[in-house]
Amino acid sequence: MLYAFEEYSRYAEITGYRGVAFQKAEAYLKSHRKQKSDVALQFFDADLIATEEHLYFAVLNALQAFKAKSNCSKSVAVEAMLYASAQRQIQKAIEHIGIKPESCNLAVAIVGGDEKQIESQLCALSEYFGCAPDGSVLRLTEPKKQGVKAAFQVTEMEMETQKTPVEAALVNLIIERMALLSTQF
Repeated sequence: MLYAFEEYSRYAEITGYRGVAFQKAEAYLKSHRKQKSDVALQFFDADLIATEEHLYFAVLNALQAFKAKSNCSKSVAVEAMLYASAQRQIQKAIEHIGIKPESCNLAVAIVGGDEKQIESQLCALSEYFGCAPDGSVLRLTEPKKQGVKAAFQVTEMEMETQKTPVEAALVNLIIERMALLSTQF
């Protein structure tokens, strides 16, 4: 789904792909990073992303960090990885929720200043992967909820303090961890 971040003059496409080989995703990402592009691209292990909202707030926090000049990294893509993982160190963030050899479902964030550039990047990705985007990889299934809770060390006590359904509670707690991260920089 395409989001407009008007305050930052940026747009972001947040989606996913199902059944993409790690080597293929890694090769595309390396190729993209070698090019001089105004479009930031980041892949995440979709099995550890707590819905589209999780990445929306990661991108929003990354854009805010750049605006406030409090960013830790040189790119919006890496900054979004830091926030999405709720980690302060790039290597830990990548190890935490980055793609891994066993990853086959990718979450994708594409950030840029022009909708057409983002659409072009999304088309190029789909062509390279040989499949259409599938945002359903971002949904929280029962097994995925358990994996996300473990990865982000969400306790049952924290879940019980939320006065919302389980899925919303988990997403809220992840977003809270990301918000707390910005106070640590």
